[in-house]
Amino acid sequence: MNTVELIRKKRQGKALTIEEIDFMIQNFIKGTIPDYQVAAFLMAAFIQGLNKWETSALTSSMLFSGEVLDLSSIPGIKVDKHSTGGVGDKTSLILAPIVAAAGIRVPMISGRGLGHTGGTLDKLEAIPGFRTDLNLKEYKSVLKKCGAVLIGQTKEIAPADKMIYALRDVTATVESIPLITASIMSKKLAEGIDGLVLDVKTGSGAFMQKFSDAKKLATSLMDTAISFNKKVIAFITDMNQPLGNYIGNWLEVYESVKILEGEITNDLSELSFTLSGAMIFLGGKAKSTKEGIEISKELVKSGKALNKFLEIAKLQNGDISYLKNLDRYPKSKYHEKLYADKTGYIK
Repeated sequence: MNTVELIRKKRQGKALTIEEIDFMIQNFIKGTIPDYQVAAFLMAAFIQGLNKWETSALTSSMLFSGEVLDLSSIPGIKVDKHSTGGVGDKTSLILAPIVAAAGIRVPMISGRGLGHTGGTLDKLEAIPGFRTDLNLKEYKSVLKKCGAVLIGQTKEIAPADKMIYALRDVTATVESIPLITASIMSKKLAEGIDGLVLDVKTGSGAFMQKFSDAKKLATSLMDTAISFNKKVIAFITDMNQPLGNYIGNWLEVYESVKILEGEITNDLSELSFTLSGAMIFLGGKAKSTKEGIEISKELVKSGKALNKFLEIAKLQNGDISYLKNLDRYPKSKYHEKLYADKTGYIK
């Protein structure tokens, strides 16, 4: 195959074969195709688009550029959630222990903050001692012991994604639905999951501000998951205002614990229950998402979900004394209380 011809073929809007895409990606990883040619390919793909089969092929090539976890030695159905993120989105901290408490394995590889929003890893690391850098052996051990684990992407997981994302970041090709899809799904499929629940945000604070774009991304993610024979459910959810009432890494841990304690009920708890309910349904522990939502609420009411969160945190080296006594956490040097003088929304 000839790299220049493949770039030209994509530039002209023609579809590439599985073998052609794999040739491009695998040789880029080996260093035999330079980054400037891959950058040209990415721009051609950005402008001309990729069909769903090309997107699936790109996902596969990125997925198998590294290790795909085999979790068959750990009994139970494995289900994860992916959110496109937004201000105050801390659902992973709430739903992972709920779903694990329901008897479903949750092998979660999460990300850091993008732009002005904190990532799941940043929030978890606000818990003193909490390790998100577990190696794959430790990752499997924690998952086996308590049913859930939350770590960052390791060097073994989809290395092509890191290399390609670095190029997309500096070539203005980030906002491409097929490229976003391949990036997300290559990491999620590497976890060894059986099912996936998707939370695609839309609105003024979301990456996909238009509903139509959010729907295209949700459809692309679902099509790709289905092409790999994975069970999948997608939700398009509101990000026209912050999610929950607390923003900032430790404050978001605080709110998550309060929801798991059953002390806070708001839009965040409602969304968390919806997503965990869908995960419990995909995991075979409920006959519908609606039943899964009721199971989720019961697990919070009984205290089992909170206990599971403490178990996960302890196994990942977190100091759970701060989670048991939230007021023990150091206060900010500078703080001020602001009260609204009228009813409304923070935009």
